[in-house]
Amino acid sequence: MNRTKRYTAGFLILAAAVLLLLYLNLNIGSVKVSPAEILDILVSGDATDTNGSIILSIRMPRMLSALILGGALAVSGFLLQTFFANPIAGPFVLGISSGSKLVLALVMISCMTAGRAISSAAMIGAAFIGALASMLVILLISGRVKKMSVLVICGVMIGYICSAVTDFVVSFADDSNIVNLHNWSMGSFSGMNWSNVRTMAIVGGVTLFLTFLLSKPMSAYQLGDTYAANVGVNLKVFRFELIMLSSILSALVTAFAGPVSFVGIAVPHIMRGIFKTARPHVMIPGCFLGGAAFCLFCDLVARTMFAPTELNLSSVTAVFGAPVVIWTMLKRSGGRR
Repeated sequence: MNRTKRYTAGFLILAAAVLLLLYLNLNIGSVKVSPAEILDILVSGDATDTNGSIILSIRMPRMLSALILGGALAVSGFLLQTFFANPIAGPFVLGISSGSKLVLALVMISCMTAGRAISSAAMIGAAFIGALASMLVILLISGRVKKMSVLVICGVMIGYICSAVTDFVVSFADDSNIVNLHNWSMGSFSGMNWSNVRTMAIVGGVTLFLTFLLSKPMSAYQLGDTYAANVGVNLKVFRFELIMLSSILSALVTAFAGPVSFVGIAVPHIMRGIFKTARPHVMIPGCFLGGAAFCLFCDLVARTMFAPTELNLSSVTAVFGAPVVIWTMLKRSGGRR
Protein backbone atom coordinates (compact mmCIF):
# COMPACT_ATOMS: atom_id res chain seq x y z
CA MET A 1 0.00 0.00 0.00
CA ASN A 2 1.49 3.35 -1.00
CA ARG A 3 1.67 6.29 1.36
CA THR A 4 -1.34 8.21 0.02
CA LYS A 5 -3.61 5.17 0.14
CA ARG A 6 -2.46 4.37 3.68
CA TYR A 7 -3.18 7.90 4.87
CA THR A 8 -6.57 7.95 3.16
CA ALA A 9 -7.55 4.57 4.58
CA GLY A 10 -6.36 5.57 8.05
CA PHE A 11 -8.37 8.79 8.12
CA LEU A 12 -11.47 7.05 6.74
CA ILE A 13 -11.25 4.38 9.46
CA LEU A 14 -10.81 6.99 12.19
CA ALA A 15 -13.67 9.14 10.86
CA ALA A 16 -15.96 6.09 10.69
CA ALA A 17 -14.99 5.10 14.24
CA VAL A 18 -15.73 8.60 15.55
CA LEU A 19 -19.12 8.73 13.79
CA LEU A 20 -20.07 5.28 15.11
CA LEU A 21 -19.07 6.21 18.66
CA LEU A 22 -20.95 9.50 18.43
CA TYR A 23 -24.10 7.58 17.57
CA LEU A 24 -23.53 4.98 20.31
CA ASN A 25 -22.98 7.70 22.91
CA LEU A 26 -26.29 9.29 21.93
CA ASN A 27 -28.20 6.01 21.76
CA ILE A 28 -26.91 3.98 24.72
CA GLY A 29 -27.76 4.88 28.30
CA SER A 30 -30.27 4.37 31.07
CA VAL A 31 -32.93 5.64 28.65
CA LYS A 32 -32.98 4.04 25.20
CA VAL A 33 -33.73 6.41 22.35
CA SER A 34 -34.34 5.02 18.87
CA PRO A 35 -32.24 6.22 15.90
CA ALA A 36 -35.33 7.76 14.28
CA GLU A 37 -36.17 9.68 17.44
CA ILE A 38 -32.56 10.85 17.84
CA LEU A 39 -32.59 12.20 14.28
CA ASP A 40 -35.92 13.92 14.87
CA ILE A 41 -34.65 15.55 18.09
CA LEU A 42 -31.43 16.73 16.41
CA VAL A 43 -33.31 18.20 13.44
CA SER A 44 -36.06 19.87 15.48
CA GLY A 45 -33.87 20.93 18.40
CA ASP A 46 -36.84 20.26 20.69
CA ALA A 47 -35.68 19.66 24.28
CA THR A 48 -39.06 20.09 25.95
CA ASP A 49 -39.86 16.40 26.44
CA THR A 50 -37.81 13.91 28.48
CA ASN A 51 -35.95 12.26 25.60
CA GLY A 52 -35.21 15.59 23.96
CA SER A 53 -33.79 16.95 27.19
CA ILE A 54 -31.63 13.85 27.69
CA ILE A 55 -30.21 14.03 24.15
CA LEU A 56 -29.70 17.79 23.81
CA SER A 57 -28.94 18.82 27.38
CA ILE A 58 -27.04 15.83 28.76
CA ARG A 59 -25.66 13.43 26.16
CA MET A 60 -24.77 15.89 23.39
CA PRO A 61 -22.63 18.24 25.53
CA ARG A 62 -20.92 15.27 27.19
CA MET A 63 -20.29 13.57 23.85
CA LEU A 64 -18.87 16.70 22.22
CA SER A 65 -16.71 17.36 25.28
CA ALA A 66 -15.21 13.86 25.02
CA LEU A 67 -14.55 14.45 21.32
CA ILE A 68 -12.87 17.85 21.73
CA LEU A 69 -10.93 17.16 24.92
CA GLY A 70 -9.88 13.67 23.88
CA GLY A 71 -8.46 15.02 20.65
CA ALA A 72 -6.74 17.91 22.44
CA LEU A 73 -5.12 15.59 24.98
CA ALA A 74 -3.77 13.25 22.28
CA VAL A 75 -2.29 16.16 20.32
CA SER A 76 -0.73 17.52 23.52
CA GLY A 77 0.91 14.15 24.06
CA PHE A 78 2.27 14.13 20.51
CA LEU A 79 3.77 17.61 21.00
CA LEU A 80 5.48 16.53 24.23
CA GLN A 81 6.83 13.34 22.64
CA THR A 82 8.21 15.47 19.80
CA PHE A 83 9.71 18.04 22.17
CA PHE A 84 11.47 15.51 24.43
CA ALA A 85 12.07 12.91 21.69
CA ASN A 86 10.66 10.39 24.16
CA PRO A 87 7.89 7.90 23.29
CA ILE A 88 6.46 7.78 26.81
CA ALA A 89 6.32 11.53 27.39
CA GLY A 90 2.82 12.80 28.03
CA PRO A 91 0.87 15.32 30.12
CA PHE A 92 -0.06 12.75 32.76
CA VAL A 93 3.28 10.93 33.02
CA LEU A 94 5.38 14.11 33.18
CA GLY A 95 3.23 15.54 35.96
CA ILE A 96 1.85 18.37 33.84
CA SER A 97 -1.77 17.31 34.35
CA SER A 98 -1.15 16.97 38.09
CA GLY A 99 0.31 20.48 38.23
CA SER A 100 -2.82 21.80 36.50
CA LYS A 101 -4.94 19.80 38.91
CA LEU A 102 -3.20 21.27 41.97
CA VAL A 103 -3.46 24.94 41.00
CA LEU A 104 -7.01 24.56 39.71
CA ALA A 105 -8.09 22.73 42.90
CA LEU A 106 -6.69 25.58 45.01
CA VAL A 107 -8.58 28.15 42.94
CA MET A 108 -11.79 26.12 42.98
CA ILE A 109 -11.69 25.64 46.75
CA SER A 110 -10.99 29.34 47.30
CA CYS A 111 -13.94 30.33 45.12
CA MET A 112 -16.27 27.76 46.67
CA THR A 113 -15.31 28.85 50.20
CA ALA A 114 -15.98 32.48 49.30
CA GLY A 115 -19.28 31.54 47.67
CA ARG A 116 -18.15 32.74 44.25
CA ALA A 117 -18.70 31.06 40.91
CA ILE A 118 -15.59 30.34 38.86
CA SER A 119 -15.73 31.14 35.17
CA SER A 120 -14.49 28.88 32.38
CA ALA A 121 -11.76 31.39 31.55
CA ALA A 122 -10.54 31.40 35.14
CA MET A 123 -10.51 27.59 35.22
CA ILE A 124 -8.48 27.38 32.02
CA GLY A 125 -6.13 30.12 33.26
CA ALA A 126 -5.52 28.40 36.60
CA ALA A 127 -4.95 25.04 34.91
CA PHE A 128 -2.58 26.67 32.41
CA ILE A 129 -0.51 28.23 35.19
CA GLY A 130 -0.23 24.83 36.88
CA ALA A 131 0.69 23.10 33.61
CA LEU A 132 3.30 25.73 32.79
CA ALA A 133 4.83 25.56 36.27
CA SER A 134 5.16 21.77 36.03
CA MET A 135 6.61 22.07 32.53
CA LEU A 136 9.22 24.57 33.72
CA VAL A 137 10.28 22.21 36.52
CA ILE A 138 10.60 19.37 34.00
CA LEU A 139 12.69 21.59 31.72
CA LEU A 140 15.00 22.52 34.60
CA ILE A 141 15.46 18.85 35.42
CA SER A 142 16.04 17.98 31.76
CA GLY A 143 19.00 20.36 31.74
CA ARG A 144 20.65 18.39 34.54
CA VAL A 145 20.00 14.80 33.43
CA LYS A 146 21.06 13.12 30.21
CA LYS A 147 18.90 9.99 30.36
CA MET A 148 15.30 10.47 29.30
CA SER A 149 14.26 7.58 31.56
CA VAL A 150 15.41 9.64 34.57
CA LEU A 151 13.43 12.62 33.30
CA VAL A 152 10.28 10.52 33.03
CA ILE A 153 10.77 9.16 36.55
CA CYS A 154 11.18 12.72 37.84
CA GLY A 155 7.98 13.67 36.03
CA VAL A 156 6.12 10.80 37.68
CA MET A 157 7.43 11.91 41.09
CA ILE A 158 6.30 15.49 40.43
CA GLY A 159 2.88 14.13 39.55
CA TYR A 160 2.71 12.18 42.82
CA ILE A 161 3.76 15.24 44.83
CA CYS A 162 1.15 17.46 43.17
CA SER A 163 -1.55 14.80 43.62
CA ALA A 164 -0.62 14.33 47.29
CA VAL A 165 -0.80 18.08 47.96
CA THR A 166 -4.11 18.26 46.10
CA ASP A 167 -5.56 15.42 48.20
CA PHE A 168 -4.32 17.15 51.35
CA VAL A 169 -6.00 20.41 50.35
CA VAL A 170 -9.23 18.71 49.32
CA SER A 171 -9.43 16.90 52.67
CA PHE A 172 -9.81 20.29 54.38
CA ALA A 173 -12.48 21.56 52.01
CA ASP A 174 -16.12 21.83 53.03
CA ASP A 175 -18.02 18.56 52.91
CA SER A 176 -20.31 19.88 50.18
CA ASN A 177 -17.30 20.68 47.98
CA ILE A 178 -15.34 17.46 48.54
CA VAL A 179 -17.68 15.29 46.45
CA ASN A 180 -17.50 17.59 43.42
CA LEU A 181 -13.72 17.96 43.70
CA HIS A 182 -13.21 14.23 44.17
CA ASN A 183 -15.25 13.35 41.08
CA TRP A 184 -13.45 15.99 39.02
CA SER A 185 -10.00 14.90 40.27
CA MET A 186 -10.58 11.35 38.98
CA GLY A 187 -11.47 12.54 35.48
CA SER A 188 -14.98 12.79 34.09
CA PHE A 189 -16.94 14.27 31.18
CA SER A 190 -20.18 14.37 33.16
CA GLY A 191 -21.94 17.61 33.99
CA MET A 192 -20.89 19.38 30.79
CA ASN A 193 -23.13 22.08 29.35
CA TRP A 194 -23.27 23.97 26.06
CA SER A 195 -21.36 26.93 27.50
CA ASN A 196 -18.48 24.58 28.39
CA VAL A 197 -18.56 23.06 24.92
CA ARG A 198 -18.49 26.49 23.29
CA THR A 199 -15.48 27.58 25.35
CA MET A 200 -13.48 24.40 24.80
CA ALA A 201 -14.31 24.44 21.06
CA ILE A 202 -13.01 28.01 20.67
CA VAL A 203 -9.87 27.61 22.79
CA GLY A 204 -9.14 24.11 21.50
CA GLY A 205 -9.86 25.00 17.88
CA VAL A 206 -7.55 28.03 17.85
CA THR A 207 -4.77 26.13 19.65
CA LEU A 208 -5.02 23.13 17.33
CA PHE A 209 -4.94 25.42 14.29
CA LEU A 210 -1.78 27.11 15.57
CA THR A 211 -0.31 23.68 16.27
CA PHE A 212 -0.95 22.56 12.71
CA LEU A 213 0.82 25.68 11.42
CA LEU A 214 3.96 24.36 13.15
CA SER A 215 3.93 21.14 11.11
CA LYS A 216 6.80 22.17 8.83
CA PRO A 217 9.27 23.29 11.54
CA MET A 218 8.20 20.32 13.63
CA SER A 219 9.16 17.96 10.79
CA ALA A 220 12.60 19.58 10.67
CA TYR A 221 12.92 19.41 14.47
CA GLN A 222 12.25 15.67 14.38
CA LEU A 223 15.40 15.26 12.26
CA GLY A 224 17.59 16.87 14.92
CA ASP A 225 18.51 20.29 16.27
CA THR A 226 21.33 20.78 13.78
CA TYR A 227 19.16 20.05 10.76
CA ALA A 228 16.34 22.25 12.07
CA ALA A 229 18.72 25.17 12.67
CA ASN A 230 20.28 24.74 9.20
CA VAL A 231 16.89 25.03 7.48
CA GLY A 232 16.07 28.23 9.36
CA VAL A 233 14.12 27.08 12.43
CA ASN A 234 14.62 29.35 15.43
CA LEU A 235 14.97 26.62 18.04
CA LYS A 236 14.36 28.83 21.09
CA VAL A 237 11.17 30.31 19.65
CA PHE A 238 10.00 26.94 18.31
CA ARG A 239 10.52 25.17 21.65
CA PHE A 240 8.70 27.98 23.45
CA GLU A 241 5.77 27.60 21.04
CA LEU A 242 5.66 23.84 21.59
CA ILE A 243 5.67 24.30 25.37
CA MET A 244 2.90 26.90 25.28
CA LEU A 245 0.65 24.98 22.89
CA SER A 246 1.02 21.64 24.69
CA SER A 247 0.40 23.36 28.06
CA ILE A 248 -2.76 25.08 26.79
CA LEU A 249 -4.16 21.83 25.41
CA SER A 250 -3.35 19.94 28.59
CA ALA A 251 -4.79 22.74 30.75
CA LEU A 252 -7.98 22.82 28.69
CA VAL A 253 -8.60 19.14 29.39
CA THR A 254 -7.78 19.38 33.10
CA ALA A 255 -9.94 22.48 33.57
CA PHE A 256 -13.10 20.78 32.34
CA ALA A 257 -12.57 17.03 32.76
CA GLY A 258 -9.84 16.74 35.37
CA PRO A 259 -6.62 14.77 34.83
CA VAL A 260 -7.18 11.97 32.30
CA SER A 261 -4.46 9.32 32.18
CA PHE A 262 -2.64 7.58 29.31
CA VAL A 263 -4.54 9.17 26.41
CA GLY A 264 -1.66 11.52 25.62
CA ILE A 265 0.83 8.64 25.57
CA ALA A 266 -1.11 5.77 24.01
CA VAL A 267 -2.96 7.48 21.17
CA PRO A 268 0.12 8.91 19.37
CA HIS A 269 1.65 5.41 19.35
CA ILE A 270 -1.53 3.90 17.93
CA MET A 271 -1.59 6.58 15.23
CA ARG A 272 2.04 5.89 14.30
CA GLY A 273 1.09 2.25 13.93
CA ILE A 274 -1.85 3.10 11.66
CA PHE A 275 -0.14 5.67 9.45
CA LYS A 276 3.44 4.28 9.64
CA THR A 277 4.81 7.81 9.93
CA ALA A 278 5.60 10.52 12.47
CA ARG A 279 4.99 13.41 10.05
CA PRO A 280 3.20 16.20 11.95
CA HIS A 281 0.83 17.13 9.10
CA VAL A 282 -0.52 13.57 9.31
CA MET A 283 -0.09 12.91 13.03
CA ILE A 284 -1.76 16.08 14.32
CA PRO A 285 -5.18 15.47 12.67
CA GLY A 286 -4.70 11.72 13.16
CA CYS A 287 -4.05 12.15 16.89
CA PHE A 288 -7.06 14.43 17.22
CA LEU A 289 -9.39 11.87 15.60
CA GLY A 290 -7.76 9.00 17.48
CA GLY A 291 -7.96 10.80 20.82
CA ALA A 292 -11.60 11.68 20.15
CA ALA A 293 -12.47 8.06 19.34
CA PHE A 294 -10.49 6.74 22.31
CA CYS A 295 -12.19 9.06 24.82
CA LEU A 296 -15.65 8.57 23.32
CA PHE A 297 -15.18 4.82 23.71
CA CYS A 298 -13.77 5.03 27.25
CA ASP A 299 -16.52 7.42 28.37
CA LEU A 300 -19.16 5.09 26.94
CA VAL A 301 -17.64 2.19 28.89
CA ALA A 302 -17.33 4.30 32.05
CA ARG A 303 -20.99 5.27 32.17
CA THR A 304 -22.66 2.10 30.86
CA MET A 305 -20.66 -0.98 31.91
CA PHE A 306 -21.88 -0.98 35.52
CA ALA A 307 -24.79 1.47 35.21
CA PRO A 308 -26.18 3.18 37.20
CA THR A 309 -22.72 3.26 38.85
CA GLU A 310 -20.28 5.31 36.77
CA LEU A 311 -16.61 4.35 36.64
CA ASN A 312 -13.81 6.88 36.93
CA LEU A 313 -12.75 7.91 33.45
CA SER A 314 -9.02 7.71 34.23
CA SER A 315 -9.45 4.13 35.43
CA VAL A 316 -10.98 3.14 32.09
CA THR A 317 -8.41 5.02 30.00
CA ALA A 318 -5.65 3.36 32.04
CA VAL A 319 -7.06 -0.11 31.37
CA PHE A 320 -6.98 0.45 27.60
CA GLY A 321 -4.03 2.85 27.40
CA ALA A 322 -1.48 1.26 29.73
CA PRO A 323 -1.07 -1.94 27.65
CA VAL A 324 -0.16 0.21 24.63
CA VAL A 325 2.57 1.93 26.65
CA ILE A 326 3.88 -1.39 27.98
CA TRP A 327 3.96 -2.86 24.47
CA THR A 328 5.81 0.20 23.17
CA MET A 329 8.44 0.00 25.90
CA LEU A 330 8.95 -3.72 25.38
CA LYS A 331 9.26 -3.21 21.62
CA ARG A 332 11.89 -0.49 22.09
CA SER A 333 13.76 -2.57 24.65
CA GLY A 334 13.75 -5.59 22.36
CA GLY A 335 15.02 -3.48 19.48
CA ARG A 336 18.16 -2.55 21.43
CA ARG A 337 19.31 -6.13 21.97
